[in-house]
Amino acid sequence: MNHYVCIHAHFYQPPRENPWLEEIELEDSAYPYHDWNERITAECYAPNAASRILDNERRIIDIENNYSKISFNFGPTLLSWMEKKTPEVYQAIIEADRLSRKQFSGHGSAIAQAYNHIIMPLANSRDKRTQVIWGLEDFNYRFGRDPEGMWLSETAVDLETLEILSEHGILFTILAPHQARRVRKIGEKDWKDVSDGTINPKRCYQCMLPSGRTITLFFYDGPVSREVAFGDLLKSGENFAGRLLGLYSKSEEPQLAHIATDGESYGHHHRFGDMALAYALHNIESGTLARLTNYGEYFENTPLHTRWRSLKIPHGVVLMELRGGGPTADAIQVHTQDGLKNGAHLYERP
Repeated sequence: MNHYVCIHAHFYQPPRENPWLEEIELEDSAYPYHDWNERITAECYAPNAASRILDNERRIIDIENNYSKISFNFGPTLLSWMEKKTPEVYQAIIEADRLSRKQFSGHGSAIAQAYNHIIMPLANSRDKRTQVIWGLEDFNYRFGRDPEGMWLSETAVDLETLEILSEHGILFTILAPHQARRVRKIGEKDWKDVSDGTINPKRCYQCMLPSGRTITLFFYDGPVSREVAFGDLLKSGENFAGRLLGLYSKSEEPQLAHIATDGESYGHHHRFGDMALAYALHNIESGTLARLTNYGEYFENTPLHTRWRSLKIPHGVVLMELRGGGPTADAIQVHTQDGLKNGAHLYERP
């Protein structure tokens, strides 16, 4: 089977504790819950640890820990709160990573996150290193292993950030499709312009950094990710699975259909989104059209001879997803124009 599916979920909440009390005070807007961490846990984090799968007559046929079958990252500040306030949910997340290692050839589905959710291209070199090192140490403390990948806040990145990730043993990160400029195969001279977001997301790309180090980049499927986050795709788990399974081309090379969204989409932003996710995973897993995987396993198992080679990140591009209430990509680009002084060469693996 050469068709694979990977669903990545980024879970994060900012630290809400009163710095004097080191506790979260009552947040009226989260009613009937004490605060927003508590409310989102009840609507999303806890249900995804034990999500119901229903048959056509709406009877429960199974209960799944969704985290064990997807790729995910949790912000360290959120896990710190969970460890103290909802230890049963916290333990289910840690257990999910252990279960995923059994399912995905020893590759855990949890990946690390830059510690404080800062926009990395706007930070100085020392702060970037601190964010990466703290993120790695927190991950190792909680999951008992070194992470293979790291999530960057809003997928914002520059070459220095990629260098620091690679220097500290990170094998891959996940970016948005509009963040790539052009691609070509190794040995070929002609570049293919993909600056309009048309990069093939079903491959992975190995970035050759100026230092000589490498890091792999996965560019998620933009349209389907938006349908999950902002559309109605989570109203039906069957439709969700069908949308993912319909992404493949006729190529016989390995293809990875993968998306990345805020994990809060699955239950908080979309009611019962956890159940749609559980049903979609069940549908894909029980069928014969594709196999569930995570990024670490897919990277390891992609045959060397099928790799596409070489990709360039454009000068001054800020790899950031547009989000309501945040700065625009153009505004960020102004701040990071000097951040990418050298083009990065990447090797593409289907």
